[in-house]
Amino acid sequence: MGGTIVVVDDEQAITDLIEIYLKNENYNVAKFDNGQDALDYIEREKVNLAILDIMLPDLNGFTVCQRIREKYHFPVIMLTAKDEETDKITGLTLGADDYITKPFRPLEMVARVKAQLRRYTKYRSMSESSEGMISCSGLRMNVETHECWLNEEALSLTPTEFSILRMLCEHKGRVVSSEQLFHAIWGNEYYNKNNNTITVHIRHLREKMKDSVEHPKWIRTIWGVGYKIET
Repeated sequence: MGGTIVVVDDEQAITDLIEIYLKNENYNVAKFDNGQDALDYIEREKVNLAILDIMLPDLNGFTVCQRIREKYHFPVIMLTAKDEETDKITGLTLGADDYITKPFRPLEMVARVKAQLRRYTKYRSMSESSEGMISCSGLRMNVETHECWLNEEALSLTPTEFSILRMLCEHKGRVVSSEQLFHAIWGNEYYNKNNNTITVHIRHLREKMKDSVEHPKWIRTIWGVGYKIET
């Protein structure tokens, strides 16, 4: 598969462990113990994915994620402390695609990296091969340029948000379950009933679209089932 993965953590034992397992899968690994050096490297080199710890000596992982999302669409995975739900939600809200809870199992980490890279590669190939625009209830989505407009006003979406909104538009008028969205976008086995990843991304989409749960103009929650966009 290959590709370059940036790993940012001030604990050398963790970056060394991640490096060993990723190199075994033929990835190139660039390790950093602070956020600014990682950002400088990303400016210079082609990067396929970043793994960011939240607690760093200079910029925290949230800030690094925000800076990355200002320019780049490659997947970002956050390393979070055990049971820190707020950190997970914050990371997803700022544009992260997934999170791994410390302490983690190295093989699960590798599986999540592969899943994110598969999703991103699939997303790019779909964008490159697709023609025309998707139009849906005041939304226009250009799958080739990753641009989206709502009532002619540009929306800045992460790749995951774009993928979710695209799937809802392609199934307009029909309910899409959280499980369907999760598997279509990530394509791995880590979904469970308590997984709030989709919920967080939907909430962030609503914020960007100035939509509401109580009186939705675009994304409706069908309680206990999933989400849909009306025709």
